[in-house]
Amino acid sequence: MKADGHRFRVLPGAYAVCRLAPGAASPRWAVGDFVSVTTTAEEVSVICAATHVPAEVIAERDWRVLQVIGPLPFTAVGVLAALAAPLAKADLSLLAVATYDTDYLLVKAAALDAARSVLAAAGHTAVD
Repeated sequence: MKADGHRFRVLPGAYAVCRLAPGAASPRWAVGDFVSVTTTAEEVSVICAATHVPAEVIAERDWRVLQVIGPLPFTAVGVLAALAAPLAKADLSLLAVATYDTDYLLVKAAALDAARSVLAAAGHTAVD
């Protein structure tokens, strides 16, 4: 593993990225081991287990979540770039979410195996 390599784990299950109307309250169905609710003036976005999302909600489904093993100090530089750059070079899209302790990358389920391989080749280590 390269000195700048990071460890990551793949969270179980499929996730959905949902778009709610501006000003919407955090929905009751946004529950689980990984949930992100982001509110802006233009929208409310929710990321949660796809099984919890009602069919009528506007959503991109079939995402998988890769958790960078943390906690990461706020002084850490280039963590997201080190993970995102090899994925971009391999033409794999991602959605990044940060929390106080760590970073999360979402990739489409169909691209999960490729993403794991690309990250491993870049010096990052998957932890099961």
